Amino acid sequence: MKLRISPTIVIGKLIVLAIIAGIVLPITTCSPKVSIFEQVRSTGTLRVATVNSPTTYYTGPLGDEGFEYDLAKGFAEALDVKLDLIVLDTVADVLEAVRTGGAQLGAAGLAVTENRRDYLRFTTPLRTIVPQLVYRMGENRPRDIDDLDESRQLVVVKDSAHAEWLERLKRDHPDLAWEETDEFESEDLLVQVVEGRIGYTVANSDLVTINQRYYPQLRVAFALADKQDLAWALPSDAGPLFDAAQAYLNQLGETELGWLHDRYFGHIDRVGYLGAVALATHAESRLPRYRADFEAAAEKYGLDWRLLAAVGYQESVWDPEATSTTGVRGLMQITAQTAEFLGVADRLDPAEAIDGAARYLQSLRDRLPDEVQEPDRSWMMLAAYNMGMGHIIDVRKLTAAQGGDPNRWPDVRSRLPLLMQPKYYRELKYGYARGREAVAYVGNIRTYYDMLVWITGGPQKLQNEPSPPPKPPQEPPDTGKPFDPLGIDTPVL
Repeated sequence: MKLRISPTIVIGKLIVLAIIAGIVLPITTCSPKVSIFEQVRSTGTLRVATVNSPTTYYTGPLGDEGFEYDLAKGFAEALDVKLDLIVLDTVADVLEAVRTGGAQLGAAGLAVTENRRDYLRFTTPLRTIVPQLVYRMGENRPRDIDDLDESRQLVVVKDSAHAEWLERLKRDHPDLAWEETDEFESEDLLVQVVEGRIGYTVANSDLVTINQRYYPQLRVAFALADKQDLAWALPSDAGPLFDAAQAYLNQLGETELGWLHDRYFGHIDRVGYLGAVALATHAESRLPRYRADFEAAAEKYGLDWRLLAAVGYQESVWDPEATSTTGVRGLMQITAQTAEFLGVADRLDPAEAIDGAARYLQSLRDRLPDEVQEPDRSWMMLAAYNMGMGHIIDVRKLTAAQGGDPNRWPDVRSRLPLLMQPKYYRELKYGYARGREAVAYVGNIRTYYDMLVWITGGPQKLQNEPSPPPKPPQEPPDTGKPFDPLGIDTPVL
């Protein structure tokens, strides 16, 4: 997904270029040496080194994406040049490429350390993480660095920030020992901990949290430090290019960076150990029975079947006979009134329930304005599925009134709890709603969706494409008042 830049940011691009022009002119007239920025402009490309990682860059359904990738792509666009992405094996390779001129910028979740500052320049921090020592569940948990079991290997990536942290700790803990490897990256070492091939490793908190969803046996022993800044790295003589990168990031500001951060990291800690184990178990024992139904309905209504399945898991844990105390029933937990409106004759029939729920989701998604792009569109669709489209209309209006962006899920999500406060809901058309519940509901489904994508080994498919025309529903039941299936009167499925 591309980083969507607001009109203010577009203006900011011109400011960046103006700043750069003012910086470059005196340099080019005073020295025959061609600056790195001039190289970028003359070749029309920005060479950026990165690594494959769920926290940095990876190939998605529409091509390249990732937190660092989206930022680098936006920077190249601001400079009006093409992005030449160089994907290397390790972070150490990225640092070396930047140092020696093989790349003009390193964007790979690079920690800002004392050693690296000696030969590189780092931009303002993009985000922060915590370096964590991890071990395998079932083994004794070390409480601090002196409590490590000497019989179990501690392995970290060679020339990594984690190795630097250990070197620093060794000054006060002379018996501390570890091994460094240049054959594996942090994610590989996490898997080796899970498999019992090594005893411990050190990894960034975001990467640990992401992998705990797939490897629940991973446990955090303790943090090696409070916080660690991650930033872009440029050559020490980057000059105007560094200033341009800094100006670009400053112009983006906390709001744009916050939206992008939410896109990739806003939901990664929603499901804990027990939830991850339960989903993995049910994905093996229950999901195969209904996968074909999810796939058929998703294809029919233009959805990703894993997202539809994630909704089903949130609703019933894929139990076709599930019945709640409020009268909703079946795998997708549909009320009798909604079932009649959607033409679902038997709520306990998995295929019928899944098809009806998919058609309802499609109708909610299609009611959202075109300005709401993916993935925000899908998250608002899910919130509407939980609480009714009327409340989504209300909260989007409230978001805009408070200066937020009603087309961005993070801004809308932060206002949903306000629908529970009288001073807000009394002024809204559709009134009170359990906004906090909707926040948790969407967060859980996002996590289940990510896990199902990983389990099934396929790419995500959230994109703005026209939906196939919906089937005309049956006449709504006569309840004595108008029944709006997409508004506040919509029963929660």
